[in-house]
Amino acid sequence: MGDHDLVEILEGALLAAGEPLSKRQLAQLFDELERPSTADISSALDTIAGRCEGRGFELAEVASGFRFQVRQHLSPWVSKLWVERPVRYSRALLETLSLIAYRQPITRGEIEDIRGVAVSSNIMKSLLERDWVKVVGHRDVPGKPAMYATTREFLDYFNLKTLDQLPPLADVKDLETMTSALPLEEFHDARADETGSEIAEDLDSEGQDSESQALDNQGIAVEPSPEESSAGVESE
Repeated sequence: MGDHDLVEILEGALLAAGEPLSKRQLAQLFDELERPSTADISSALDTIAGRCEGRGFELAEVASGFRFQVRQHLSPWVSKLWVERPVRYSRALLETLSLIAYRQPITRGEIEDIRGVAVSSNIMKSLLERDWVKVVGHRDVPGKPAMYATTREFLDYFNLKTLDQLPPLADVKDLETMTSALPLEEFHDARADETGSEIAEDLDSEGQDSESQALDNQGIAVEPSPEESSAGVESE
């Protein structure tokens, strides 16, 4: 099997898979006698990545492996192929996810201590159902609270290879900048028809105006329900 054949086989497999494929998975496409080495696969992947230069898609390496994806700067046009409304998450969910990403493993109680408000069960349920977080153990304290950490699916979804690609925690001064550090562009809403959306309860009442303006600038729409705001519990 020549190098050209290997490139075509891997290219076809990546197109057909519909999900990231690791080098090991790519190697398993071949019978043992003709199985290419890891170095050969790496070289073929480099060739495929080079073929994507100047095109509307790229070969990206994420936590689970390699995949073809549309280049991010084309999303304003490509996203119009789907008619559903953009995904919109509450600030409470984004802050909770950011804390898990940066402080993992972390318990729900520790998240609540940092945010200053209760974390609703709906938020944790949403994150678990999306496979963005998982329970990795239990803290050895009374009650044995579950400890949460991010998953490989989280990295794949946010186009990250490792958590090292997030800004260092030393550069994150507060919860607001921690949230904005996640690559959340696909969730940002132009808010052409949502200019009147209310901002969820602030972590610090003294910083409410500045935090609300920062969220508006980032384009993250937050929609707490009146009953949740009055109860001091935030949900998605």
